[in-house]
Amino acid sequence: MRMLHQAAYLPRFCDKGFICTSFRPFQNTKCQPMSYHKILKYLGDDAESLLKHRSKTISKSLLHVPGPEFNDTVFSQSNRNIQVLRSLSAMYGHGRLANTGYLSILPVDQGIEHTAGASFAPNPIYFDPENIIRLAMEGGCNAVATTFGSLATVARKYAHKIPFIAKINHNELLTYPTKYEQIMFGSVEDAWNLGAVAVGATIYFGSEGSNRQIIEVAKAFERAHELGMATILWCYTRNNAFKKEGVNYETAADITGQANHLGVTIQADIIKQKMPDRNGGFTTVNFSKSAPGMYTELASDHPIDLCRYQVANCYMGRIGLINSGGESKGDSDLAESVKTAVINKRAGGMGLILGRKAFQRPFEAGVELLNAVQDVYLAEEIDLA
Repeated sequence: MRMLHQAAYLPRFCDKGFICTSFRPFQNTKCQPMSYHKILKYLGDDAESLLKHRSKTISKSLLHVPGPEFNDTVFSQSNRNIQVLRSLSAMYGHGRLANTGYLSILPVDQGIEHTAGASFAPNPIYFDPENIIRLAMEGGCNAVATTFGSLATVARKYAHKIPFIAKINHNELLTYPTKYEQIMFGSVEDAWNLGAVAVGATIYFGSEGSNRQIIEVAKAFERAHELGMATILWCYTRNNAFKKEGVNYETAADITGQANHLGVTIQADIIKQKMPDRNGGFTTVNFSKSAPGMYTELASDHPIDLCRYQVANCYMGRIGLINSGGESKGDSDLAESVKTAVINKRAGGMGLILGRKAFQRPFEAGVELLNAVQDVYLAEEIDLA
């Protein structure tokens, strides 16, 4: 494995004017974004549908769109204190997407959420937390999100080189039968002492323990804001009743959209949500409240419109929506990630938080995949639908 020299982490500019954040002190690294033609190639047969779609549901004119001044135009009007604004700026101002308003975050909490063996078997170097940080840095990410233990082992070396997001709760996955139960693994003060600029937490909305999780995370986010840290909510739904006739409505736009709305209510600064792949969860499962216009006027079957409904439930984009990359499926990962980024960007989202697709492959291939996703957000040809 190639070792890194302990040189100072200094941003450099490539010939295209983009900040190069790769931690490669003695290499002539360039950050030339992927060509639009190559993006078209990755989209394949979906290119026309995804790039030419114009939404006739929720108008783009109603959205608060990510941009270089997002922190000033949106969060400066909020109750977030000066230290929180600075923490948000640290993330928005780092990596290849620096000062664009978009985010590319590497999350590696899967060692707990999906077991370490299953997560790191494809590439065992990631049992060592330093390689997680290296991947985020060389991949040009805005920030890295991982566990208390992982950050603690390398905090003094890297906390000042890339923004840390401390994931404060987890589903430990050793209880049998499996429960959808998120429990705290440390305190907000611990995250602050590690040098984190943000805390991340999961709520399984709809699960048996969701009420407790909402209360715990709301208190944790309040304390994080007091200390000057930003807050990111892994905003997931979990309930076996959401599965009907072999179809999983946990990723339906109506159900995930409402989860987003609950998440922003407890003052998450960023919402992490799965990409919606269908709609009609409320009507199929026959629970909660719905209205016909949710499905005919506020959304369509097009993936960009489904994602825009999620954005709308984040206060019309005042709180940024970052979609997750999902599990690794092998050779199709890069093309799938580019497609997900296009949907998120054109819907009005703020970026991707992509983990397994990046770290469950050779190191340099992981960097390439992260860069490909970032290039979608750098491409001026890809606009709001």
